[in-house]
Amino acid sequence: MLRVHFTADDIAHVRVAAAPDPLWEIVNSFQALIREENALAFGEWRRIVRPRLGPADGLLAALLPPRGYFPDFLTPDLGGSLGLESAVDTVLGTPRADLRGDLATLAASPARPRPLPAEVRALAEGTLEALQRLGAALHGYHRRALAAFWPHIRAQVDADRAVRTRAVLGGGTDGLLASLRPVLRWHPPVLEADYPVDHELRLDGRGLLLQPSFFCSRQPVTLAVPLPDRTPVLVYPIQHTLGWALVPGATGRGSEPGAGLGALLGRTRAAILQDVVTGRTTGELAERIGISGAAVSQHTAVLRQAGLLLSVRRGKHVLHTITPAGLVLLEGAPRPPHTPLAP
Repeated sequence: MLRVHFTADDIAHVRVAAAPDPLWEIVNSFQALIREENALAFGEWRRIVRPRLGPADGLLAALLPPRGYFPDFLTPDLGGSLGLESAVDTVLGTPRADLRGDLATLAASPARPRPLPAEVRALAEGTLEALQRLGAALHGYHRRALAAFWPHIRAQVDADRAVRTRAVLGGGTDGLLASLRPVLRWHPPVLEADYPVDHELRLDGRGLLLQPSFFCSRQPVTLAVPLPDRTPVLVYPIQHTLGWALVPGATGRGSEPGAGLGALLGRTRAAILQDVVTGRTTGELAERIGISGAAVSQHTAVLRQAGLLLSVRRGKHVLHTITPAGLVLLEGAPRPPHTPLAP
């Protein structure tokens, strides 16, 4: 069981990350790639990505067992900068003492019955060659396994952020933390979750950063030993759209983007696309645009198929948000006249 203990100061300093963290997505996706669970969400992605892996990914395989502890230095505090280049540079700048400590913990982990390979032992010494090899492994894996899917990963995290934003507007921090059910359970002043080990995380006034993760599966994740002077991070899984691995343009297969865009002709769909930039439910779109809920569902299905919109079910409602491809369309083309919005 994981228990996160809040004080009054912590309640005032809860944040939701603005974008996916590339390092957490590398770590979580690599472990998801090795495991066989959650085939509905990740099965097609595994089938596409596994043939792309090779000897260059051996270092990550040594550092990231399918379950249990992995080195904390692989997911450092990025200080709000979520670009891959700067994130990898932060990892490579880890102090040698932290490298040694984390890798010693990894070597002692029950999930690793075998000794660490030589390349990992060299990494513990912090040699330039070993660090360069780690940097190349992180960049290479991201390029082979994640880069083609990143626009959809970002869009799905944006959709989750829209859900959390609405929860805050409706109920403040209590509403935000309560909205994380069933993965996380808010019993003030403690946030609980199922966890492989008993872990008590006391925030002690530092607040909490909630990091939505596309490849986090079923249970949240946090650092084994949070740094005392940094805001603790709690990584939680988000909802997935079935068939996401075959979204237009992601793999070179599936629907051609042009074919989907051809179905977008019309003022109503353009109005919907503009209105979901900040997230709208089906009912809200129907009221604002002045059409029936059934008509909204038909139009959003076309936009979703074209890769321009995402739909996430939350309880009795479906929340629609725009994707990066949809934003490009809106920003790069003249805005067509659209159906007037209802007052």
